[in-house]
Amino acid sequence: MSEAMTRRNILGFLGVALLGLGAPPLLTQPAEAQPAVVVVPAPTGTERRVERRIDRTERRQGRRIRRAMRRRMRREGRMERRLARREGRAIRRDIRQGM
Repeated sequence: MSEAMTRRNILGFLGVALLGLGAPPLLTQPAEAQPAVVVVPAPTGTERRVERRIDRTERRQGRRIRRAMRRRMRREGRMERRLARREGRAIRRDIRQGM
């Protein structure tokens, strides 16, 4: 060896040796991927208008359906009440006519 063993050479050699011993366990562990960060771009003005229009249409459709249900219930109730009155009238008429 033409160079003398200096403190710097010895520390460098020890550092390389420790790195060589410590590196294989680090390399044998499976790498963990960082979770993908999904950046959702803010909706544009047109997209917001379309979403509002769709929501508004759905609300109106729901109101129409509920209104039709209420109408049907009222009609059925009226028909039942009319039928009950007709039967009552028929019974009273039969009583008056002596049947």
